[in-house]
Amino acid sequence: MTEPARVPEHEPEVPASTPAVTVLSGGERLLGVLHLPAGGGPHPTVVLLHGFPGHERNFDVAQALRRAGYAALVVHYRGSWGVGGDYSWAHVVEDAAAVLAAVRDGGGLGGEHDLDAGRVALVGHSFGGFVALLTAAADPQVRAVATMAAFDSGAVSARTRKDPAARAALVEAFETELLPLRGTSSEALVAELEAAGDAWSLAGLGPALADRPVLLVGTTRRDPVTPAEIHHRPVVEAWSDHRDTPLEHAELETDHALSDQRVTVTRLLLDFLERAL
Repeated sequence: MTEPARVPEHEPEVPASTPAVTVLSGGERLLGVLHLPAGGGPHPTVVLLHGFPGHERNFDVAQALRRAGYAALVVHYRGSWGVGGDYSWAHVVEDAAAVLAAVRDGGGLGGEHDLDAGRVALVGHSFGGFVALLTAAADPQVRAVATMAAFDSGAVSARTRKDPAARAALVEAFETELLPLRGTSSEALVAELEAAGDAWSLAGLGPALADRPVLLVGTTRRDPVTPAEIHHRPVVEAWSDHRDTPLEHAELETDHALSDQRVTVTRLLLDFLERAL
């Protein structure tokens, strides 16, 4: 039987805290929640990037990361969940880069909360997983990156450009997710994916991440959004060769939100980050 967590007899000198933070991006202030662990820093930091539109924001993962000694930041992008500006895929990518810069800024968010600029990892779910990989590929200072049910934008756009029925189905699916968003439409989002094309294909990012720790967690069977045979296995196959650091990957039989595998995926992430950071 698992022993219950021991409650400290005395309050730590620097207790854990959960400050609300903002990050400036594209002229708008992104809203974020920073989960700071007890004790003095500098804290290794994990930026958690949620997907589209962000119903699952991975606060359970953030709490687990804090208990393990990491600072964990959850943010909302422009045009989502009450944040000003217009939502677009490109804005999400820009916002992730802005958040990363703020975390490493000794005179800003990073300095205020004693975050370790040299030990920063990105973890993303769904479209946030795509953004985590794209951002890390463009920024060699990111120490490690992990994804959960990552969305391969390039693979999706290739399909919608060839198959009108698949395109119509995606427009319809996006339409049902727009309520928390502003300044966009399902048609605009699909068109933006198609315009980005192969430049947003995950398979092509492999060389830029070959020298850094990467964990890819795919979802199977009950995930119609990012089924592994389209979004996960081709990426693993493309990346597995010619890497300086072994690629870590796993598949979980669960739905897109990993609803009944939250403990399992959190343990995978913690094990990975312990080695990577």
